[in-house]
Amino acid sequence: MTDGFPNKPRILRGAFVEYGLSLPPLLVVFQFNPVQLTRNRSLSYTFAGAPAAAAAAQKSGAPPRTLRTEHGRRSSLLDVQREQLVTVEEQKLGFDIRLDATDRLDDGDTVTEQFGIGPQIATLELMTQPKRESVLGGLAARLLHKPDGFSFTRSANPPLILFIFGRKRVLPVNINSLNITETEFSADLNPIRATVSVSLTVIEGSSIPYRYTQTMTEVMSTVGFASAVTDAANVVVPG
Repeated sequence: MTDGFPNKPRILRGAFVEYGLSLPPLLVVFQFNPVQLTRNRSLSYTFAGAPAAAAAAQKSGAPPRTLRTEHGRRSSLLDVQREQLVTVEEQKLGFDIRLDATDRLDDGDTVTEQFGIGPQIATLELMTQPKRESVLGGLAARLLHKPDGFSFTRSANPPLILFIFGRKRVLPVNINSLNITETEFSADLNPIRATVSVSLTVIEGSSIPYRYTQTMTEVMSTVGFASAVTDAANVVVPG
């Protein structure tokens, strides 16, 4: 269905893509990009020897050493930064995917008329299930004489997913939760509207997708350095 604006710029769509070759392949291109995306990273702090110090304090009855008291023993912030122990958790993402069959039904799409948004929901669900449990994958493996399944991923685990959101973010992720709410149905009870709430954990490390995204993050930080210097000057000397 056209929106009446032929010169409207083409908007990139987000997607989930299975990483690795397997049967059946899994791909979901978002019909609508999320309205908002939340990102969270947790950090926790302690000091070297904290468990032993706590045990000694409990045994002697002395006041326990805390991170605050350890900070108080040091006048140099560089010493604080060097000596405290920091645990950096992997980044978590959360957003809603909206699925709606209305436009495709208006366009007379045959698959949508038969199944509504069922195929997209089914693919999302399969992204959380081990490939070993796939009926079609098992049949394909038998035909190809591969008893362990046709896959370059561990079939005992759910498939590894790439979350693609624009050209600067290609992130390997684990799906933590998938909450599907179907809100409208066709006469034969196929879902035609749904919202899927997704929670993800980014798999950080030396993989090519993650290193690419990390490089793009560092490049964008460098690009913004000039304006940051100007803003920093205004903090000290108001313009």
